Amino acid sequence: MRIAVISDVHSNLRALEAVLADIGAADAYWHLGDAVGYGPDPDAVVERLRQLGAISVRGNHDDAVAGGECIRWFVADAQEAAEWSRARISAATRAWLAALPLQLVQETPVGSFTLVHGSPRDPLLEYVYSRAVAREILPEIKTRHCLVGHSHIPLHFQTTGERDSSLEEWQVDSGHPARLGEGRAILNPGGVGQPRDGDPRAAYMIIDTGAGEAAWRRVDYDIEATQRAMRDAGLPPALAFRLSLGH
Repeated sequence: MRIAVISDVHSNLRALEAVLADIGAADAYWHLGDAVGYGPDPDAVVERLRQLGAISVRGNHDDAVAGGECIRWFVADAQEAAEWSRARISAATRAWLAALPLQLVQETPVGSFTLVHGSPRDPLLEYVYSRAVAREILPEIKTRHCLVGHSHIPLHFQTTGERDSSLEEWQVDSGHPARLGEGRAILNPGGVGQPRDGDPRAAYMIIDTGAGEAAWRRVDYDIEATQRAMRDAGLPPALAFRLSLGH
């Protein structure tokens, strides 16, 4: 079974299409939230995810654009982009966003996976960005593995030893997949539409249940075209500029 894991598309259709072209064929698509926000193509991104039959959970930007309370916690540029999207999305997009669950569990031959945007402790707002935070939330995870988004940074935490005695942070390297089944894992595929690890290329993950591995991938896309579309739409200039920097 070949599962494509994507997160934080943020209305960046060009990045999403580049990722999908790179993926090729997949048996399932898992989307960890924030389909919308920041970028210029909210309706088109949501429609593409619906066409794929993507199994999706709600992110904080999905909540905000659908009319939720998360917009109260946004910085000025993010709030402006969310309000821009609220004013323009179709009724079908708004209904899809509002119906997204906070968490899902998916069963696979290499164990069960929790899918969540932030963390099981706080599905919409908590960032799992360090080993300390990962260790704190481990008791909240009821499955063998947990997939998170939100930070836009590819990450890999995995337990070692008996009874999860140690939780280590492993270096994410596209040439060295993570072995699944050798402990409990918390994995972040990185961001499709707005990476924040200093690499502006779109990021995603492939889970190969036959090989028992999760592998990270990076893909070039037409950043300048997305930036032009954002400027033409009147979105905050800083949101377009940061795409070139990958942070």
